[in-house]
Amino acid sequence: MTQSVVVQVGQCGNQVGCRFWDLALREHAHVNKKGLYDEALGSFFRNVDSRNCDGEAHVVGGRIQHLKARAVLVDMEEGVVNEILQGPLREMFDSTQLLTDVSGSGNNWAVGHMTYGSAYREQIVDKLRKAAEHCDCLQCFFLIHSMGGGTGSGLGTKVLSLLEEEFPEVCRIVTSIYPSAEDDVVTSPYNSILAMRELTEHADCVLPVENQSLVDIVKKIKHMSHSGKPGTVIRRESAIISGQGGLIGAEKPFDAMNNIVANLLLNITSSARFEGSLNMDLNEIAMNLVPFPRLHYLVPSLTPLYTLADVSVPSRRLDQMFSDAFSKEHQLIRADPKHSLYLACALMVRGNVQVSDLRRNIERLKPSLPFVSWNQEGWKTGLCSVPPVGHSHSLLALANNTCVKPTFMELRERFTKLYRKKAHLHHYLHVEGMEQSHFSEALSSLSSLIEEYQQLDATKGRLMPDAPRLRIAR
Repeated sequence: MTQSVVVQVGQCGNQVGCRFWDLALREHAHVNKKGLYDEALGSFFRNVDSRNCDGEAHVVGGRIQHLKARAVLVDMEEGVVNEILQGPLREMFDSTQLLTDVSGSGNNWAVGHMTYGSAYREQIVDKLRKAAEHCDCLQCFFLIHSMGGGTGSGLGTKVLSLLEEEFPEVCRIVTSIYPSAEDDVVTSPYNSILAMRELTEHADCVLPVENQSLVDIVKKIKHMSHSGKPGTVIRRESAIISGQGGLIGAEKPFDAMNNIVANLLLNITSSARFEGSLNMDLNEIAMNLVPFPRLHYLVPSLTPLYTLADVSVPSRRLDQMFSDAFSKEHQLIRADPKHSLYLACALMVRGNVQVSDLRRNIERLKPSLPFVSWNQEGWKTGLCSVPPVGHSHSLLALANNTCVKPTFMELRERFTKLYRKKAHLHHYLHVEGMEQSHFSEALSSLSSLIEEYQQLDATKGRLMPDAPRLRIAR
């Protein structure tokens, strides 16, 4: 069995990570009734026995002594990490996993990346190595951060480059929360584009999640739950927008949005944590979905999103779940994949679903989904037998699709508005090691990424099925 380490950077990264650990514990508790430390738990948790001098209980199959998350928590403000350490998850982390400062990065990528990146480099590497040493077979690092602030974008992408430097063979999957156009951080376009250059260069896969999409989903769920229609009552045991049912009870303002991202992580890690008839190896995501190294941005969509949330709408038929996964309402970024071009697509199904159901639905949906001509069979599928708590099945779709291009173009436009006026630039250029060339290079990197998507999009009108093969007469 393989293990993975979650690296949470900045306020948003740590809040989402906190929700992930809470809900992951809940899933394992639902399945693991005997209280034994099994391989499923071992994938993301260590079993620590304080009576042993090395503090470790190595044997899989023994009693659960004391679970510790395979995680590293980094933030340049203490608030969120302190909150975690005072909450119900406090026993899951110890000082070797934590790194905090008091002053924050002031919404400045350069402070996070250059100043703190240099000051804390050795400590960060040491904590990552310690987390890796606890793994028998380290398969993947999951990095969670946001793009708009200073610590998540700046130090988060510094950590990403350190992961590549120290562990070049280990897969790096990044969940990046992108700011909305109405973001209250005026410098967020700078931070996002400086961070994007690093993501394009150093990540194996990036799962972009837009803040605005999360806001829209939560609004829709809350509207449904207050509509008074039969079957739309808030469900206590449900996982997506409510903290109820987990260890953490009272909700905070962003919990509903953070829970959606946590569910994305629960689903993508499910085949590493549980058994299944067609489990998907985490390395296979990048191997199968990324035909070109820079084009590794995968659009995530979750279903049943509005039932998994908190709303008891009648359970959808299985085929409807597959259709929903390709609808705009279930995506975590605002985009239109059906009118763009698919390079590849992964379907990660949980619950009692047969391989034949999977194949039937792929065949049914294929005619409406435009794939590049050279990868018409570009599907990767995974089946995990353990469904989310309280549901019979769920589906996560990851689409490598040119539909991310408008999101990146909009971000570039917001960057250019500021950069043209040189607004707020001095805050960055005062930081030691930061030069104006970082801005022009980041802009150039994004423009060439957009251009690569554009070139693929241009082939869409010329899509033709492959020529029939010659048949040899017998």
